[in-house]
Amino acid sequence: MDKRRFRKRTLFLIAYLVFALLPIYWMVNMSFKTNQEILSSFTLWPAEFTWANYRTIFTDPSWYSGYINSLIYVGINTVISLVVALPAAYAFSRYRFLGDKHVFFWLLTNRMTPPAVFLLPFFQLYTTLGLMDTHIAVAMAHLLFNVPLAVWILEGFMSGIPREIDETAYIDGYSFPRFFFTIFLPLIKAGVGVAAFFCFMFSWVELLLARTLTSVNAKPIVATMTRTVSASGMDWATLAAAGVLTIVPGAIVIWFVRHYIAKGFAMGRV
Repeated sequence: MDKRRFRKRTLFLIAYLVFALLPIYWMVNMSFKTNQEILSSFTLWPAEFTWANYRTIFTDPSWYSGYINSLIYVGINTVISLVVALPAAYAFSRYRFLGDKHVFFWLLTNRMTPPAVFLLPFFQLYTTLGLMDTHIAVAMAHLLFNVPLAVWILEGFMSGIPREIDETAYIDGYSFPRFFFTIFLPLIKAGVGVAAFFCFMFSWVELLLARTLTSVNAKPIVATMTRTVSASGMDWATLAAAGVLTIVPGAIVIWFVRHYIAKGFAMGRV
């Protein structure tokens, strides 16, 4: 019975991995083909292997600038989200004040709201302030969704740290900034890693706000990938290559924070 159960579990995991990795493999496969081969035949690997699609992305400013723009505003958003969320999460985890649970719930409701709800207010506000088509515009818009998520994640990690540590540090003469950065922050570095990961991934893949609030100077790669139709039709090969390169930053971030994410799941906060 144990061997049969083990075989069934193994077969299920193999089938799941094949199902999950098949779209990624097919995208990689298409990225090394020509458009003619993609549209004319069904092959499991390229008949005529080519690097032309990746060469197009790395040499065409309209493509590689999208990656640069995305990395800029995603980095800005992630840093600001953590800077704002850390003191807020500490306050929710250590102090009790009037309406604290209601404020905490209100923060989460912002995260649950579809981005389309805030599209018109952001558009009018940024048009008035002259922030349209700038990196800071998208970064600030994403704060509305990333800060509540970061506060929720960090509050869970901070609540797991005994309050006696704070009291002992104050008795020893530590100021709050010194205590927070030298003692408390290293204890929740797993939570910071998890929060940074989710903030990065939301900003990296979010399309609606990023596409509407930018046009040329700050247009991200997710918006560029939706505008690949030309007079000759859809450029499937270049689009597949762009998709492969879009996965790379997320994969790198996951590699560096994978242990923190696992700890977050173990603590039941992710």
